[in-house]
Amino acid sequence: MAGEWISRRIGDLGKVITGKTPSTKVADNFGGPYPFITIPDMDGRREIDTSARSLSEKGASVLRTCMLPPRAVMMSCIATIGRCGITTRPSFTNQQINSLICGPEADPTYVYYAFSQLGQALEAAGGGGSVYTNVSKSRFEDIEIKLPPLPDQKAIARILGTLDDKIELNRRMNATLEAMARALFQSWFVDFDPVRRKSENRKVRSEKSESHDLSNFSLSTSHFDHLFPDSFQSSELGEIPQGWSVGTLGDIAINPRRSVQPAEIAPNTPYIALEHMPRRSIALGEWEASAEVESGKTAFQKDEILFGKLRPYFHKVGVAPISGVCSTDILVLAPSRPDWFGFLLGHASSDSTIQFADKHSTGTKMPRTNWRDLSSLKIAIPPPAIAKAFNEHIQPLVAKIHANLHQSRTLATLRDTLLPKLLGGELSISSL
Repeated sequence: MAGEWISRRIGDLGKVITGKTPSTKVADNFGGPYPFITIPDMDGRREIDTSARSLSEKGASVLRTCMLPPRAVMMSCIATIGRCGITTRPSFTNQQINSLICGPEADPTYVYYAFSQLGQALEAAGGGGSVYTNVSKSRFEDIEIKLPPLPDQKAIARILGTLDDKIELNRRMNATLEAMARALFQSWFVDFDPVRRKSENRKVRSEKSESHDLSNFSLSTSHFDHLFPDSFQSSELGEIPQGWSVGTLGDIAINPRRSVQPAEIAPNTPYIALEHMPRRSIALGEWEASAEVESGKTAFQKDEILFGKLRPYFHKVGVAPISGVCSTDILVLAPSRPDWFGFLLGHASSDSTIQFADKHSTGTKMPRTNWRDLSSLKIAIPPPAIAKAFNEHIQPLVAKIHANLHQSRTLATLRDTLLPKLLGGELSISSL
């Protein structure tokens, strides 16, 4: 099989486009139907269907010569080199990304996987130990990749794509599970929907009783509404459910401080740093071995909550799927009692808590929060029975998220093992 392969310049495989950025001074260039893809949007997804920013029809008309059709293959080529992705619809990129619109002899998915291997080589290349920090359009076009016949390209892409498809399915499933958890927390502990439902039903019952007409009345409530009161009381936080109390985050959480030195850490211990933590997601699927750790760290246990205290506005809060050690720029949080886990997680990962942490951070360039300040956040505390009921909903969701993360890591390891062998012609597709 390897003998049938040829090497081709990227520039000979189709049309190469370097992105541009429209004027940011013209507000109506942005916000519209076209994804405007930048390096942070290339976050491990093979197919980039959404981006943090988008372009309007006006912004697109300004950059019309840079429009990418569906199935264009992108690679970041400035500063952060080697992140890749494929467009799913008409899109644009900024100038840090070169893209290839594939011609008939190149399968876009195969090219994507070939590009994913180029990034590692480019980062390590360069005379005198230097690294490339800027791969120009001409240099990008001159890079050669190995191509088997088109049917073999498609077969290789199908094998690797099947693994990535399952990883992406797990990511989407986790996003849905997180959304469910957030929605339930918002309903129970921010909007107090069960209390409002019971309050409205009480009012309706009273009005119906006065009119002596109950023929059309039906009580609509959820399975756990009976745990909630049917009225509110005034508090320093505003109206909260009757019988609840005002307390602080420190009343329901602790900050385990388990400092460990490098000599005390086994080489294969999982290590989580801030760069491993995604923004606005409790799913922590990345970590590395601690063999290279050279400074003191903090130990954490599985299912404890990790809260990024450096630049808290980055909103890095997640649940540990394994036990290990973490950077000292991460606070370890745990519920004071097991039944308070879900309630604590809901608060720790909420926008309001992040805003509080940011407001109370110290330091101009590298602001940090601390447990003393974070623990002083005032919250409405429900009776233990409600916290327990909420936790019974949340823990299975977190357990499923963790199971998906572990499966995705296994699939990614298999993909990364197969990828260079398949792309190098060392492994025949007929053997798989």
